Amino acid sequence: MLDIQFIRDNPDIVRAAIKNKNRKDIDLDRILGLAEERKKISGEVGEINRRRNEASSARDADAGKKLKEELRAVEERYQAVEKELVALLIKIPNVPSPDTPMGPDESGNKVLRQGGKKPTFDFAPKAHWDIGKALGVIDSERAAEVSGARFTYLKGDLALLQFALVDFALKVLTSPATLEEIAKSAGLDILPTPFIPVIPPVMMRSQVMNRMARLDPIDDRFYFEKDDLVLIGSAEHTLGPLHMDEVLQEERLPIRYVGYSTAFRREAGSYGKDTKGILRQHQFDKLEMESFVRPEDGYREQDFFIAIQEHLLERLGLHYQVVLVCTGDMGFPDQRQMDLEVWMPGQEVYRETHSADYVGGFQARRLQTRLKRKDGSSEPVHMNDATVFAIGRTLIAILENYQRADGSVLIPEVLRPYLGKDTIEKVS
Repeated sequence: MLDIQFIRDNPDIVRAAIKNKNRKDIDLDRILGLAEERKKISGEVGEINRRRNEASSARDADAGKKLKEELRAVEERYQAVEKELVALLIKIPNVPSPDTPMGPDESGNKVLRQGGKKPTFDFAPKAHWDIGKALGVIDSERAAEVSGARFTYLKGDLALLQFALVDFALKVLTSPATLEEIAKSAGLDILPTPFIPVIPPVMMRSQVMNRMARLDPIDDRFYFEKDDLVLIGSAEHTLGPLHMDEVLQEERLPIRYVGYSTAFRREAGSYGKDTKGILRQHQFDKLEMESFVRPEDGYREQDFFIAIQEHLLERLGLHYQVVLVCTGDMGFPDQRQMDLEVWMPGQEVYRETHSADYVGGFQARRLQTRLKRKDGSSEPVHMNDATVFAIGRTLIAILENYQRADGSVLIPEVLRPYLGKDTIEKVS
């Protein structure tokens, strides 16, 4: 949520954010009017309380009783205005960073750089759904009979590969020495504070997800109305509220978490799009980073997260590109969003495998997560979240990039010690 004083001081910037993030149903004039009305009523409350103190000092019981009734009426007006104002404020999206490109949709995204070497083949590379079926490690047909469309069974070495990815990533993220090396290679002056591993809840109250600014669009969530619980679409949904309604001392920062969880998405509106294989599933597993930092460290923290993502992809030997996401394609709470897209040779296309979202103080203001400075001042802490591995999409990338002409698939060298073998074997 944006600070109301920021909105008052920068109405044109906020109007542009509303327009460029395709949120055109917001009445900013109404919001500003309500804010002024709230300020006026607050002044009335203060004046009545001043007069009540005078009546109390003068021992004027009648005047005190009358003023108490007057105060109750004014406070009711205040609560009504406050309720409407907050309901409208939470609909305003975060303001994009100055370097965010303008654009209506993903066509406006900007490729910043590429990394890793694109593979070459002396045969026609296959898509992961054909590779997985031939090896017997992906079974979407049986899953469809059991659970419906967009579910799958991962079997054999592909299932083992998932846990190898998790183990590999956690070793990187919990090692101060490795994190310091990554920061140094990226030219970042940042504390190499390790990430705290977390297995978070996969269900959360709708009110808390709304405070995270991740509830909408509700059509993309699995919502259990009877219990008022929502299945999370990413571990960051329940990592972000870890310090909800809490004051964090400056010397504690940065606080970094890495969460492993199953994620659930309805994928509403995407029917007929990428239905083959395991790219768009209703259920998938992810490793996610979440951090809490001082405002002056927010952008550097996002750059650090991206450096970690690039390090992991380079260690896996995958070709990728870093993309700065435009206004029309970025998330509602995001101030700056970067995606990493990996080359999928079997599909001859780059696919998004990672996202890094810097949200500034937007979520923290809704969550009431505040930073207390050493000088005693207080302000919303700044938050970042980013993908470590979207497991399914990373497995897709490995299958397609490491396939061989005989139908077998090499295991990336960095993962071989975890499986004790060099190739993915067919499930008998």
